Amino acid sequence: MTDEQRRVVPSRENWPELPFEAWQDTYDTLQLWTQIVGKVRLAKAPMMNHWWQVPLYVTCRGLTTSPIPHESGRCFQIEFDFIDHRLLIEISDGRTENLPLAPRPVADFYRELMDRLKALGLEMRIWTMPVEIPDPIPFEEDRKHAAYDARCAHQFWRALVEVDRVLKEFRSRFLGKASPVHFFWGSFDMAVTRFSGRLAPPHPSAPDLADRVTREAYSHEVSSCGFWPGKGLGQPAFYSYAYPEPAGYADALVLPDGASYSRELHEFILPYDVARRSAAPDQTVLQFLESTYAAAADLGHWDRAALER
Repeated sequence: MTDEQRRVVPSRENWPELPFEAWQDTYDTLQLWTQIVGKVRLAKAPMMNHWWQVPLYVTCRGLTTSPIPHESGRCFQIEFDFIDHRLLIEISDGRTENLPLAPRPVADFYRELMDRLKALGLEMRIWTMPVEIPDPIPFEEDRKHAAYDARCAHQFWRALVEVDRVLKEFRSRFLGKASPVHFFWGSFDMAVTRFSGRLAPPHPSAPDLADRVTREAYSHEVSSCGFWPGKGLGQPAFYSYAYPEPAGYADALVLPDGASYSRELHEFILPYDVARRSAAPDQTVLQFLESTYAAAADLGHWDRAALER
């Protein structure tokens, strides 16, 4: 193998350690910061099917909103930079502002961001109640969450870069309707979703989430997968589920060893460390994604010949 080939072949060294217990406080704060930025996008971006106008996207430095339309013929974007640890606001007229990413209460982060947006002529109102978390505190009142460990935030972003790459490879194999690979700030996870093309029954209620949100998200049959960096499971993990869940799905045989079905979550789970420590992490994750999708599609009687490459 040449030196050039060694540089481009993914290896386990590319996948960073991400022990949840080491960065739980930073996780909690960062989830709330991303919700503030995400709600800015929600306030300005036109509605799209399945709420695809609200997520964030992985960049070469962190996470971005992508361009957001604004009045007066301008657009702007907000990016979390996990290399230089700053929040960057960029406007199409060439102006920029940035805030340091450092330990500070959510209330202070919220107020400074809104003040910077106002100074740039981007004043707006957002709903300041966090979503998809228990016991939410309004952003402007939250002085409880104030942790930011720069090293942990950087490791988190490095993991997202690897996950983003593999999920895009998985998405590329599908011809039918599929979501972008995107990061949802409410549930704080990266996801990609394949659709059968058929309508789904109304989704039942979900904890800490309005019915109108889930019913728009799951208006059509899906096989969805992604990556949780830790919350809920106590460890980072890949997940995969189907809605509606077809009969026999929970008992389907999926790969690799180490993947299992959670009857509490109604999802297949592959711990991040099982993939990271395997000889070929990319292939291990793709095995999981492909086998769980195949179980959903076969048991759900999807037209796979028409939907796949």
